[in-house]
Amino acid sequence: MKEGKICYLCGHDVFNKREGKVRDNPNLEVFQCVKCGLIFLSSFEHIDDSFYENSLMHGGAINVKDWEIETSWDDERRFNYLRKALENKDVLDFGCGNGGFMMRARNCAALVEGVEVERRLEAHFRKKKLKVYKNLDEINNKYDIITAFHVIEHIKDPVNLLRKLATLLKENGLIIVEVPNGDDALITLYRCKAFAEFTYWSCHLFLFNDLTIKMLVEKAGLNLMYVKQIQRYPLANHLYWLSFGMPGGHKKWGFIDSGPLNKEYENALAKLGLCDTLIAGISK
Repeated sequence: MKEGKICYLCGHDVFNKREGKVRDNPNLEVFQCVKCGLIFLSSFEHIDDSFYENSLMHGGAINVKDWEIETSWDDERRFNYLRKALENKDVLDFGCGNGGFMMRARNCAALVEGVEVERRLEAHFRKKKLKVYKNLDEINNKYDIITAFHVIEHIKDPVNLLRKLATLLKENGLIIVEVPNGDDALITLYRCKAFAEFTYWSCHLFLFNDLTIKMLVEKAGLNLMYVKQIQRYPLANHLYWLSFGMPGGHKKWGFIDSGPLNKEYENALAKLGLCDTLIAGISK
């Protein structure tokens, strides 16, 4: 156990060190609060105000075309999940990345805008005719739906961020947040050592689970409407990790996922709270 720092959510000062390592920074450790279960890095000092503005999350370079291909399946999944909710609505995608979700959402939404601090994407946004703000302070509109896909785990003060996003909601609006699940089955159920030495990343300052995402929303003074467990990576991916200690099983063993077994596996993990991803709906 480690003492000293204070848990961001519950104020407790005793933490366990999680097994594994931060794949891109050996100087960082991963802690978990023994009281509420919040998972966080031992230091946030490596992330300054300009970090995400200058492609440092991407190693200092961006190939937008490759990035669009890489994220297209997630963009499609998110759009299909939200398609009905987006119809004729005003939508803001906070941390919109390359804009893949925005380009799909504008096919049915009334208005789609984004926020992205990455400066090297500005020409890309102009080419795609996407309205993307550099920060929340530039925005004068209100929105029915605000999305934040795999963003708040990157933020040093996610409570304050949620509060700011809530000020941009229309009456009865909804913030939809997607985050990695800190209780991922490969870590907590299978205790896969190779995965525990791969999944932690210096850009993920926090990891949440069903309980701590609820606590986060309550601390922001907002209302949690739902939390849904989603398994982004299929059964083949898990089997490959357990067999070879490597990612990519969904590409090499895709035949495993072609039938109903993968959906049954996702449902089983969801009941245990051990899927790899959480989607939360938040209102004022």
